[in-house]
Formats: sequence, structure tokens, C-alpha cells
Amino acid sequence: MTATGIEIRTVSDISDLTDVGSVLQEVWGTSVPLLSLELARAIAHSGGYVAAAFVPSGQMVGASVGILARHGDRSALHSHVTGLLDVARRAGTGRAMKMHQRAWAIERSIECITWTFDPLVRRNAWFNIAVLGAEADEYLPSFYGEMTDAINAGDDSDRLHVTWDVTAAMPERLRDGSDIDPLMTVPTADDIVELRRTDMAAAARWRCSTREALLDALGRGHRIVGFTRDGNYVIGDLP
Repeated sequence: MTATGIEIRTVSDISDLTDVGSVLQEVWGTSVPLLSLELARAIAHSGGYVAAAFVPSGQMVGASVGILARHGDRSALHSHVTGLLDVARRAGTGRAMKMHQRAWAIERSIECITWTFDPLVRRNAWFNIAVLGAEADEYLPSFYGEMTDAINAGDDSDRLHVTWDVTAAMPERLRDGSDIDPLMTVPTADDIVELRRTDMAAAARWRCSTREALLDALGRGHRIVGFTRDGNYVIGDLP
């Protein structure tokens, strides 16, 4: 139970799984389901991760779906999609859902959780890298091909792949790069989602410049060692 009274639990029955699909569809603002009932049922039944957040009234306000996987030679849970309705945002629910996912993985001796996110969405980069301490290990251009939902439509679906080692302790301090002498920093747009709505040409320029910089840095064997509060990837050479 979160501080705001939101309960997070795994779900498996048809009614809840139907609501999971509806919540995700509403979050992404699309007429095409992001997750079919059949796929949600198969993932839950086969031992995958399907969880939801509920307010005290019983309304579902968030959902998260993960697939059992391998990452290199390690057991992994690939967190495919997580979304929150507006009513559940800015209340610590996102962090609580991630910690629930972490506890679920640890209970099953799963060593790491992987997922992808849009590298231009600052709040996600800050949360994933600076707060959770996940390691960005691969830049994936146009990973999902053309997307038509309200959040991503018109832009390339580039994604940054991250790995979160759940066998390690949570970071004691923010990974914001403040303790690093960086090789370079890579800036991001203030609000790429809003920029897509107002100036798609500018959004495309941000996409291109960030893609080139991060692909080059990772291709040279450098690492993303932090993300700053003002929206910059910090590139370094930590072992």
C-alpha cells in the first residue's frame, strides 16, 4: 500500500486483465489495444508479471506487464509496458510500482529487470538512471517501427535499453553525474511530448542529434553514468 492508499498487486482473472488493457489504452491515447486480453492472460498464466494499481474505491489506475526473459547469461524480467492514469501521477505510484516489480523478481530469484524507454523523455530518463540506478546498455533506433498512439505519433520510436540489477542494493545517492568528471554531456528537449504537438520539425532535430551522440558514445565503449536534473545524459568511462 502506498502513502496515498493506492494498492499494487498482481492480477490474473479475466475482469482485471481486461481492465489492464483498458488502462494502458487510455494512458497512450490509442484506439488500437496495446495489450490484448489473450496476450495478458497468456503472460499471467505462464508465470509472467501482470500487476495493477488500485485506489481505495477499487478503480484500477495503473498497470504493468513483464515477460520472463534472459539478459546475457542472467535470468531477467523484461518490463514491456507500465502506465499510470493522471489521477495516480505525482503521488509516488510509479516508484511504488517499480519497487513491487523488483520485490516480485527477487522472490523468484530473477537477477535483473530490463526495459526500454524513449531517451528524449526527461522524466523517464531521470527516474530510470538517476533514481533507480539502472544501467543504459544499448541504443535502439526505431525499435517499434511506426507508432500511431497520441504520445509517439509522428516521431521515430528510438528506445534506450536499460538493465536494473535487483541483486544489488538500491543506490544510496542519485546517479546525476555530479560526482563524475564527464567525457561529455548529451542534452535533451525540455518536453519532447509537447514539442511533438507544437513543432514536429524541432522534435525531429532533437531526435537526430540525441541519437547520433548516444550511438557514437556507446559505440566507442563509453557509458551513460548519470542523468542531470536539467536533462543531460552524462557520458563517462567508469569500469
